[in-house]
Amino acid sequence: MAMMIMSDICTACGDCEPDCPTGAISPKKGVYAIDPNKCNECEGAFDSPKCMDACFEDGCIVPAE
Repeated sequence: MAMMIMSDICTACGDCEPDCPTGAISPKKGVYAIDPNKCNECEGAFDSPKCMDACFEDGCIVPAE
């Protein structure tokens, strides 16, 4: 599974990008996006996804469906 950034909530602050241990987060069309092929939800390395911990916007980063 992977995480997903809700583009309508993302403020493009960039706080999540440097915290991603897999380098899955990058700017895309004025906001940020997560590459589902690189994201592993920080499984095995951290208790929760680092991007969710870094993001201050509620509901901005969610598990992809």
